[in-house]
Amino acid sequence: MPATPSTPQPISSAARKLPSDLTIGLILAFVLAVPPLRAQAAGEPPSNLAKLVAHQETETHAERNEYMYRQTVTIQELDDRGTAHGEYKEVRDIIFSPTHERTEELIGRPNYGLQLLQMTEEDFRDIREVQPFLFSTDQLWAYETRFKGEETVDGVECYVLQVRPQQILDGQRLFDGLLWASKEDYSIVRTVGKAVPDIRSMKAENLFPHFTTLWEPVEGGFRFPVHTYSDDTLDFRTGPLRTRMDIRYADYKRFGANSAIRYEKPE
Repeated sequence: MPATPSTPQPISSAARKLPSDLTIGLILAFVLAVPPLRAQAAGEPPSNLAKLVAHQETETHAERNEYMYRQTVTIQELDDRGTAHGEYKEVRDIIFSPTHERTEELIGRPNYGLQLLQMTEEDFRDIREVQPFLFSTDQLWAYETRFKGEETVDGVECYVLQVRPQQILDGQRLFDGLLWASKEDYSIVRTVGKAVPDIRSMKAENLFPHFTTLWEPVEGGFRFPVHTYSDDTLDFRTGPLRTRMDIRYADYKRFGANSAIRYEKPE
């Protein structure tokens, strides 16, 4: 709340006769007090920050569709001491056709070594769509955003945005968490959150961990996701289960035409 202003006092005749050097000192003191207020106003984020981030990520998404890359997924069940006693692991090459249709090619056979967990359709969908979260313009309607502050991540000055679903329709998989966007070009540097919703019924539970995804620049200046990791405890009705997830996105290789897609920036 703004401070309550004090009641104005009449200026006495003595005050009107202050020496000129003291008057100058008072004026200087007032002027020196102003810059911090101006600096605070200058540090305010753009009013359309969410749109600027979504615009940048729409371009990033279009550019990433010009690349193939290798995705390595490891999911482990851990005991109380952090020792893995079950593991799922797979390696896939992610390839986009000239019409940008996604194709996944398994490299070898997945290792199905989980003892208590079962990989579901939602798990694989989250690996494709939520862990490497792209906050594009066609997703703005689905989310509400709130500015949370500023933070430097790996030497990059960032705005921090809270991103939450407006509502979750039947069958949707969405992101709920925070994203860090570069103050320079609004590209995503880091996301922290989880895929929602958790799915619970009388007969089964399908729970999803909190995760962190890191983004790094590739050729052309765009930031692509390079690493998702998670160490979280899932609270099943049968008891808590600690899990660890590690996803690597590596060997980005550009193919196809050299032209880059650009979209009109939001106002």
